[in-house]
Amino acid sequence: RAIGFNDFLVYTNDCSDGTDTLLELLQSKGILQHRNNPYRKMGLKPQHAALQSAEHEDLIKDATWITCIDVDEYLNIKCGDGTLDALFEAVPSANLISMTWRLFGNSDIHLFNAGPVIEQFSRCAAEFARKPHQAWGFKTLFRNMGIFRKLGVHRPKGLNAQLWQEINWVNGSGNALPREMYRNAWRSTSTTYGYGLVQLNHYAVRSAESFLVKRNRGRVNHMDRDQGLAYWFRMNNNYAEDRSITRMIPKMCEELDKLLSDPEILAAHTHSVERHRMKIVELKAMPKYKQFYEELTDERMEKLSRLHK
Repeated sequence: RAIGFNDFLVYTNDCSDGTDTLLELLQSKGILQHRNNPYRKMGLKPQHAALQSAEHEDLIKDATWITCIDVDEYLNIKCGDGTLDALFEAVPSANLISMTWRLFGNSDIHLFNAGPVIEQFSRCAAEFARKPHQAWGFKTLFRNMGIFRKLGVHRPKGLNAQLWQEINWVNGSGNALPREMYRNAWRSTSTTYGYGLVQLNHYAVRSAESFLVKRNRGRVNHMDRDQGLAYWFRMNNNYAEDRSITRMIPKMCEELDKLLSDPEILAAHTHSVERHRMKIVELKAMPKYKQFYEELTDERMEKLSRLHK
């Protein structure tokens, strides 16, 4: 809201912490649209089911610009005043803008804190980070003008071949992407990555305590793969530091304070935070997760998180 998004369509999957109740409340107050993900009925992975369902929503059909991002991804617009309008002004003819991930680590923070994610975690991967494979994945902000037929995890899919010449696709520095990326590309390369105008801050791990809950809950796309120590090592990048997004914290807090000034929203939010804390306590009492937590927070793993480059 602070950077200029008007409409939100949020899908949730089997919440046990009251997040779905909070979102239903926000929907009743006209702040967003919430849907329970119909992935079981559709026989699809949760992320793919949500995207297919969203294509039929009026909010999506009527949108001028669309992006499909996860709750741990934050647009970091570096040009102008940090808003979408500033980004669009910087690349006025673009109709697709791919925002390359910057993997943010846990900044050696072990304990869960309910404060803003973008304020707590500032350590991240280097800009030039070809590995791990996910380091340069991107998400795409695109103009809704019929060039593509379907929503996709990383970019719109289903190119209408007769419209390919209408594409003006740029990276996060405003540089044109090559034609060979139009159909299936989902990640940047050493010649196509760019962070000059916008990057997507990806907080995949957050605190060590919260990562216990994430692992216990499971993955939204690759549901059969464990989010264990190997995942933590790949995604917990603390090599560099980037605080560029923090300039937006005052505007973000204005929006947050407006929401939490509503007693019902505050109560629902507080309930979900407390459920998260309770889950952490429950998991840390289990030998398997207790050992896992000790591995995440030991000196060896903290040292390794700074050696990715």
